Parts: sequence; C-alpha cells; structure tokens
Amino acid sequence: MRNRTLYTAVGHFKKVVTKDGAYPVVLVNQEEYRMDPQEMTVWTILNWRILDAQGLEEYYEPMFQTLRLEERRTLENCLGRLVTRGLVAAGHGETDFEALYDLLNSLYVVPISESLPLRTVTFLKMLLLDGVPFARAKQIFHKVRLSEGEARVMALARQALLSTAELIRCVDLGVTDVSGDDKVMDALYSDADATSDNIGDLMRSSQSRGPVTLSVANLCLHKQIIFERV
Repeated sequence: MRNRTLYTAVGHFKKVVTKDGAYPVVLVNQEEYRMDPQEMTVWTILNWRILDAQGLEEYYEPMFQTLRLEERRTLENCLGRLVTRGLVAAGHGETDFEALYDLLNSLYVVPISESLPLRTVTFLKMLLLDGVPFARAKQIFHKVRLSEGEARVMALARQALLSTAELIRCVDLGVTDVSGDDKVMDALYSDADATSDNIGDLMRSSQSRGPVTLSVANLCLHKQIIFERV
C-alpha cells in the first residue's frame, strides 16, 4: 500500500539569451527543456524542496495569484506532466522515509559548490524566479557547515557522479576513492549481484540507508546540491 508520495525538482535552471530576447530552460543531463509559465512555477517551487502534493499546493496557490498565471491545466495534471518529462521526480512509500528513499535512491547528486557556472545560474534563478532578495541569494556562495555524514556525501559526490543508492553502497563498503569510472565500477559493481538497475533495491536493507538518505535530503534543502538523471 503506497500512501505517501514526495516530489522534488530535477536538473538546474538556465537563462538562454537570443537576439529575440531571453527565456528560461531547465537542463537535465545536458538537454534543454522549455516549460510554460505554469510548469516553470511548479518546478521552481520544488527546486531545493521535497514536498508532498499538499505542501506543493500551499506554495503554488499564492505564487499563482502573484504571477497572475493562466491555468492551462490543473495543478495535478501539470505536476504529472513534469514527472512524465523527467523534470520532477516522485517517490512512493508507506511511510515518509520510504517515500523519501524511493524518491532519492536513483537520483544523482551534483554539488553546486564545485561549479562556478552552476552557482551563477543558481544565483540568477533565486533572484529572477524565486524572488529571493539579493542579500539572501548571495549566501549560496558561502560555505555551509556540514555534518559528518553530509561532508562524507559531498566528498564522494565531488569525485564522481553517483546516485544516492551508490553513495549508500560507498559508505557501506568504506569506499573513499571514486575518482574515476574504473574505480567506481571496481568499488561498487565488482560482484555479480550489483548492477546500476538493481542497486536501489539492494540498498534497502543497508544500515547506512537512513543516515545517507537523510544527509542527501538535508544537502538539497540547504541548497548545496541539485539532482540529475543520466
């Protein structure tokens, strides 16, 4: 029985400038996706947030009114379209944590602090789309004090593009060096049982699942990472 569903945004904002003007897109796995204003509003709300449908609606209604959007579809249909396009991820479970793990296990973790261009477009997104004051938005360039678990996740994610499930396996095995594809494969997929398709299910029984999943969620909420698909 799946009675909990959580959502979060995938990819990152980019402002495309042409001779005819500028328009926003979201980049996922280096591919540009254009969205209408309603879709961009929903994606923006879910960027750096992990929400259920009710929480999303609480943010959506005042923003919808402020921006005077044309409601081309219901919020539910708009959200479903974003999930189908892969711009929003959805996780299901009988409990909040099971839904959170289902949401995050297959998403790849990208630290924003390592990329100046990514930090710059993130900064612009906060100013232009979120309406965040300049003084608050510039805090993204400041270092945030991380917990031990969060620091471990960031140290691994800075070396290689890893999913949350792969990060859990790294912690399980005590792996600290994943600075190359060969090292990732040798460390995480050297036995016959583990594959990139089933690692999410394999890690459900891991003792590290809880701490690593919560660390990844906290890093998202603290605006230290974005999520990607490959």
